[in-house]
Amino acid sequence: MERRTIGAAALAVGHVGLGCMPMSWAYSSSQQRGDRSVRTVHAALDAGVRLLDTADMYGPFTNELLVGRALKGRRSEAFLSTKCGLLVGDQHIVANGRPGYVRRACDASLRRLQTDVIDLYQLHRADPEVPVEETWGAMAELVAAGKVRALGLCAVGARASRGPGARMHDGTIRQLERVQQVFPVSAVEAELSVWSPEALDALLPWCAARGVGLLAAMPLGNGYLTGTLTPGQGFEPDDPRARHPRFTAEMMAANQPVVAGLRRIAERHGATPAQVALAWVLRQGPHVVPVPGAKRERWAVENAGAARLELDDADLAEIAGLPRARGSWD
Repeated sequence: MERRTIGAAALAVGHVGLGCMPMSWAYSSSQQRGDRSVRTVHAALDAGVRLLDTADMYGPFTNELLVGRALKGRRSEAFLSTKCGLLVGDQHIVANGRPGYVRRACDASLRRLQTDVIDLYQLHRADPEVPVEETWGAMAELVAAGKVRALGLCAVGARASRGPGARMHDGTIRQLERVQQVFPVSAVEAELSVWSPEALDALLPWCAARGVGLLAAMPLGNGYLTGTLTPGQGFEPDDPRARHPRFTAEMMAANQPVVAGLRRIAERHGATPAQVALAWVLRQGPHVVPVPGAKRERWAVENAGAARLELDDADLAEIAGLPRARGSWD
């Protein structure tokens, strides 16, 4: 099997991507509008965004349908990333890494996205009942078949499973080492932001040493780092922030100094706190692509503008000196 991978340029490095999930799944569902979301994707492309990130589980399925509709006539302008491996049921999510399922899931995603090839196909989560090498081998066959251009892996949710002395992404790195023996990893998607910098410890160096791109998920701290959220404002019941330990009224108030620091830097540059937070992510390496979610044209365009914001060493030092973000697990 040909062991193809993709270069950093193909990942739209140096640009800000667009996470499409909030357009049709979670995060204030009452504010989701299909036509507005299509306009948001178009505005993002017009503003220079190239990487669009979705998954079959978002909705489920409705997010891919939306992205496919938005890209009609503009497919060549986008680097398209989607994911497989998770099934959504009533009140539960389960992993499925069986090779037959992976093949069927890819064909279904291609139909929903109205495309003949997926630029980056990511494994959302490994199935504990299937050796990850088997799942990855099936995904590699999709590359050989011309249905997928490159493969990526999403970081495992390691916070709950960490043992004493273990680093946040040790489990992800172990998975990466295993699948690399089967077929090259082109990208890893993991949370990385000013208030969640754990990927810098080991995961980002692992990627840098191997020429693997890192898609920085939640680079705006689930919206908190934009400075537009008010402590105690409350969230809709299906919004994951309603249960997130950093979004209690107490913790949102306690973490205000983080936003205040970003706002001070933003004022010096004529920018917004969100743009500073995204520019910080871009400064973490030439192979890092922040992928903030957005539901509205205004935010997508604002986020794209972060690629033009150049933080200097003094700015970076000020961000490094901000208080560590707190949550109810602290």
